Amino acid sequence: MLHLYEIPLILALVGLAFYVVLGGADFGAGWWQLTAGRGPHAAAIRDHAHAAIAPVWEANHVWLIFVLTVVWTAYPVAFGSSASTLSIPLFIAAVGIIFRGTAYALRAGASGRKEVRTIDLVFSLSSVLTPFALGAAVGGIASRRVPVGNAAGSQFSSWLNPTSILIGLLAVASAAYLAGVFLCADAARLKDTELESRFRKRALAAGLVTGALALAGLPVLRIDAHPLFHGLVAGAGLPALVLSLLAGIGTLFLVWRKRYEPARYGAAVAVAAIIAGWALAQSPVFLEGLTIQAAAAPRGTLVVVIVAVLAGGAILFPSLAFLFRLVLSGRLGYADDTAAPTIRRRIVAASASGLLVRVAISCLFAGIGLLAGTEAGWAHALGVTSLLAFIVFAFPAALPPNLRSEADGGDPPARREG
Repeated sequence: MLHLYEIPLILALVGLAFYVVLGGADFGAGWWQLTAGRGPHAAAIRDHAHAAIAPVWEANHVWLIFVLTVVWTAYPVAFGSSASTLSIPLFIAAVGIIFRGTAYALRAGASGRKEVRTIDLVFSLSSVLTPFALGAAVGGIASRRVPVGNAAGSQFSSWLNPTSILIGLLAVASAAYLAGVFLCADAARLKDTELESRFRKRALAAGLVTGALALAGLPVLRIDAHPLFHGLVAGAGLPALVLSLLAGIGTLFLVWRKRYEPARYGAAVAVAAIIAGWALAQSPVFLEGLTIQAAAAPRGTLVVVIVAVLAGGAILFPSLAFLFRLVLSGRLGYADDTAAPTIRRRIVAASASGLLVRVAISCLFAGIGLLAGTEAGWAHALGVTSLLAFIVFAFPAALPPNLRSEADGGDPPARREG
């Protein structure tokens, strides 16, 4: 049975899976830039990796912000304990993200190949350092080295230990694996057979290394984090572990057969299943000596968090899905300026047609949640206001297109044809 105090954590884990998959592919692009070598082929690899992540690299960090906000609000004691004990790797990750974004922005203004190489080096090193630091922080939590309290754990052994190093390396390898598959698919879409061949080899190699590292890490977990190991191989995390293994093998087969589009999803499932396996293996413990139930905020706070996520997600998630659909289909960019107005009109039309519906659904979720799940007077007042807003937005959204056009002050379609 699913409890209220578990729902925000599930939402946070979903956001973490999205960040590991989508943000991880961005970090992995930096790895391939770092290992591209020298010469014209290396420059083509770096340029392709740079161009591929251009439309989405900022949007992917939304997931990290989402995870931090939900955990901070719904599980404040666990968040404070983790952030204080693991302050060093989290600081390293934050610096890496800042340097990575700065380097990416500066690349467009570089005046020569030497400056481009220097900027790419900073970008690449930051892209490797950040996932390793974040993985090491997760390893500290997974191996139960983060006790309850403000900086109650060791500032160094909490993330410099066998489990943390293993998960840090696995995060870097998984990022390279995801990026290899995604960039291979992008090269195939661009009909660049040379780049496709190069990234195909890289994707296969990275997949094999990641799988070998994951299997070789099981003995490390058995010795250093036995509760986690037991949960993965004999507990609730076993189905997710098996799913990750099967999805990884299937993805390598798809890449080998040059079926890149389904390979994207196979790689995503393989990596996301690792997150699910960790969560299932560690449940119901959040931190050492702290269960999920004990870490949860009061009921009213949990309800507000859930309502906010569902209401905001009704607007945000379709927008992000639309962005990625344009990127993956190659329709976000255009080769000539004459196509730009048409594409802009299509994007605006697609956004406008669904915006009223999404806003109405968000207001409905907020109204029901605030009225049914809280007891405070201010929350009930806000809930009533949200339901009234639902009526305001739902009515025009339900109108037929011709009536909606007239309500906006335009002519109906039949009148325009005349």
